[in-house]
Amino acid sequence: MAKSTTPCYRVAITCKYKNEPGRLAALTQALAKAGGSLGEIKTIQLNRGFITREIQVDCSSLEQEKDVVAAVRSTEGIELLSACDSTFAMHLGGKIEIKSKSPLETRDDLSMAYTPGVARVCNAIAADPIRSFGLTIRRNMVAVVSDGSAVLGLGNIGALGAMPVMEGKAILFKEFGGVDAFPICLDTQDTEEIIKAVKQLAPTFGGINLEDISAPRCFEIEDRLRRELDIPVFHDDQHGTAAVVLAALINAVKIVGKNLKDMKAVVSGAGAAGVACTKALLALGMGDVIVCDTKGAIYKGRSAGMNPAKEWLAENTNKERLEGSLLQALAGADMILGVSGPGLLKGRDLTVMAKDPIVFALSNPVPEIMPEEAAPYVRVMATGRSDYPNQINNVLCFPGLFRGLLDCSSKKVTEEMVVAAARAIASNVREDELCEDFIIPSVFNRDVAPSVASAVRSIAEKSGLARVIPSDLCNPETLNV
Repeated sequence: MAKSTTPCYRVAITCKYKNEPGRLAALTQALAKAGGSLGEIKTIQLNRGFITREIQVDCSSLEQEKDVVAAVRSTEGIELLSACDSTFAMHLGGKIEIKSKSPLETRDDLSMAYTPGVARVCNAIAADPIRSFGLTIRRNMVAVVSDGSAVLGLGNIGALGAMPVMEGKAILFKEFGGVDAFPICLDTQDTEEIIKAVKQLAPTFGGINLEDISAPRCFEIEDRLRRELDIPVFHDDQHGTAAVVLAALINAVKIVGKNLKDMKAVVSGAGAAGVACTKALLALGMGDVIVCDTKGAIYKGRSAGMNPAKEWLAENTNKERLEGSLLQALAGADMILGVSGPGLLKGRDLTVMAKDPIVFALSNPVPEIMPEEAAPYVRVMATGRSDYPNQINNVLCFPGLFRGLLDCSSKKVTEEMVVAAARAIASNVREDELCEDFIIPSVFNRDVAPSVASAVRSIAEKSGLARVIPSDLCNPETLNV
């Protein structure tokens, strides 16, 4: 089967040729023959009987990009001026920048933004540290922290290799939640060093988003930082995934007409996402969950391949202490959640599940089972991919969640907030829209983040985690300086 073309392998071809009939047609035919998918064609220059054009061509791989470029070179009458990989071009110089919110056009501006005026604000914060949440970037700034040990689908590629992903995360924070975020990739994978570094950085930020840190270290890092810091610490690979999974499940259950407390779910994968999703499923009211790793079902009394996170799973899931493989665990299950690896399941494996099964296969880019193969056997199917219906994408959660946390300067993020975020996400699919192929809103639905923010902020305020920041920070009396 030929691979699908994708913008990930988009090449921008700039070429020059005589402005006469047939030239462009010959070029586009050559590009199509090379397997490229044509996009925008832009005229750059037209003079002296020649035309210069830029043509966007989507490919399926780097090898096909090279084939496309070769096809242009070999087309008679076409002069190739340049060929640029658009994905790499987008990353030139990085994807984010720092901009000033305050104009510096006069000496007066400088005297307030910097010395001597800034000293007044420094003294106000030193006297009352809570003012840092109103008078510095902490009010709207999140650190995106990674050690590069478990980068999306790439594995342990280290701090430098992780930077483009963390920059991308910062863009998503800003674009969808209006949250300023900065990537921090630490050149250590030592648990204690990471905890120490984040604690030392904490005064600069209003929240910490941990990203792409491998299990089981990520559990201890998050747990310690949550206990030792007074700002929210959120491991998106765990709780962001869990929130969106819950949102999709809330709506999927409406379609299959089942009651959560009577349902059994199987989770394939006991890493960061698997553990967090399992806890979230239980918090939502799922009747029972069986978690499977490479050694099969996790049950109370198992000794092989265990760690503290799996010990918790053994104590709190798999009520019947089922032993055996993933396929054995599937018998009678109402749902399977895959957060493990590609191609673990075949269509026939799903025939042992309960009526109207729900399958969330989230391994990326290749899911545990492809939707085409699962289609005859499932009622509701979701993946982590954007080219199929029902994409489970964390961007539906973390921008809005942090927006809500920052808006009230919350001290913590809690499991209750994650569930509230899930319900808010699910509510953005109207009853008249809900169907098997639409259980989760689009990542481009601009109503999602505000609804998540509102739900999270409400929980923070009700639970006493919201800080009371002076309402008029510009009033000399409230500033107390």
